[in-house]
Amino acid sequence: MADRNEVDSRSPEESTPGTNDGQRSERSVTTPASGGGVDTATTEREAETERDAEPSTADADPAGTEEAVRADSEGLIGSEAGGEAGALEDRFTGGTATTDSAGETTAEGSRQDKSSDAYHARVVAAAGTPTGLFNGLLKELRPKQWVKNILVLAAPFSAGELWAVPTLLDAAVAFVVFSMAASGIYFINDALDVESDRAHPTKRNRPIAAGLIPLPVAYAVCGLLLVGSLVISGLMSMGLLAVMAVYVAVQLGYCFGLKHQPVIDLCIVASGFLLRAVAGGAAAGLEITQWFYIVVAFGSLFMVAGKRYAEVKLANETGAKIRKSLRAYSASYLRFVWAISAAIMIMSYSMWAYDIRQQDNSIWGVVSIIPFVIGILRYAVDVDKGVAGEPEEVALKDKVLLVLFGILAGCLFLAFYL
Repeated sequence: MADRNEVDSRSPEESTPGTNDGQRSERSVTTPASGGGVDTATTEREAETERDAEPSTADADPAGTEEAVRADSEGLIGSEAGGEAGALEDRFTGGTATTDSAGETTAEGSRQDKSSDAYHARVVAAAGTPTGLFNGLLKELRPKQWVKNILVLAAPFSAGELWAVPTLLDAAVAFVVFSMAASGIYFINDALDVESDRAHPTKRNRPIAAGLIPLPVAYAVCGLLLVGSLVISGLMSMGLLAVMAVYVAVQLGYCFGLKHQPVIDLCIVASGFLLRAVAGGAAAGLEITQWFYIVVAFGSLFMVAGKRYAEVKLANETGAKIRKSLRAYSASYLRFVWAISAAIMIMSYSMWAYDIRQQDNSIWGVVSIIPFVIGILRYAVDVDKGVAGEPEEVALKDKVLLVLFGILAGCLFLAFYL
């Protein structure tokens, strides 16, 4: 689906392929002869101008979408609870929707377009049924997001304790409690934003907004997940309980309004990655070096600033409305943040690598600087293109980045375990 701004900016001489050519031929046959004083070419150009001034069927919004976008006080993108940039791209590109030669959206495209009324009707059809509730709960847990929790292995890996069974069990518990807490935050965030989500062309398909999960059930599940994560953490260790308590408190503050505060929202999202990395060490009682904290902290800020930069750039290109905190950011400011974060991260990692060489008498720590720096520069390419969504999505889509990550992991493995 073409961008509305792009549609409105086309000159009268441009035409939609497969549509206007046939219309011009028909109009040429039916237009009265010039003997009546009518200029056929002028009439065609005027009619063509009128057609281009209005969006075609393929470019038009689904019914009520324009009003829904205006009614969405939080904007199309920027809510950390999931998929903003991807949802915006789906909104303006029509997802995988296809068009026929006349420019009409096909039935298949209507079903695939997550902003279409047909897709929304299919989602809400299961509301009020046990199957719909089960599927809604499963989707709202967002298990795909749990991949972030693999960061709990960072501290045990860097401490050379990854193969110790007790350490692995402790890290597994940290993974579970973080998954529970993160899913609980998704429930409370979507429950609080249910009204604005229902006015949004794509977020209305979320389980709570679509009615698959009643609000009382959403709050109850949220409470069970958050309290359960804290109870399990307390039974494990006081260090893990402290980390999880900070994470839950910070994320609840984010949901209840801090996500609209510029800079604060960047720090909160970045802290989520840092706390995941710290949790693995806290669960196993491992000592964590200052270099580890610095590298992970500024690495998290680098990824979050890049994600926000992609959102702002995408919004500027499409003309979409964004929420309050993102309005305070310019693209140049976010580029400054992720540039300085990358510089501090690379410097800190280099110091850490030389520290590893002194302690373990291994050259592989220093060698790992090469794939690390190249990987950061490669990730920066994705950020600069404005396509950096969730960090794990960027990494999985960029094969070169995956190879660099594998080389980095191999170098560190040799440094810590050889």
